[in-house]
This record gives sequence, structure tokens and C-alpha cells, in this order.
Amino acid sequence: MRLKYAIKFVADMERAVAFHRDILKLPLAFQAPDWSEFDTGETRLALHIASEGYPAGSVQLAFASPDLD
Repeated sequence: MRLKYAIKFVADMERAVAFHRDILKLPLAFQAPDWSEFDTGETRLALHIASEGYPAGSVQLAFASPDLD
């Protein structure tokens, strides 16, 4: 099992992408209006637009496993 994504919920995708790309210097892998990803090695940092139940600033982790059993 490994950590595949760290997902950060954001209020403003353009500003969040600019911060992570221009200030933190993370390499942008993909950008869309509701979902963007940064190549951070084995684990991707993903930005997702905040919504009800997923407020801006909250984080979710996604794991991958070749065998769930």
C-alpha cells in the first residue's frame, strides 16, 4: 500500500495553482477548473475545488494497493 494522492480543497483554483507553482515551485502536471495536480514524486499533490462537506483548507488522502485483501 502506498500514498497516491494528497488532495487539498481550495476556494480559488487559479490562485491556488499560482501559489503552488510560482511560490512553492512545484511542477504542474495537469490543470483543469475543478482539479489540478502537481508532480511531487511518488505521491501527487492534487487541488480540488471546495464544496459542501469539503471546505477550503481541508485535506484528504488517497491510498493505492495492488491487493485490498
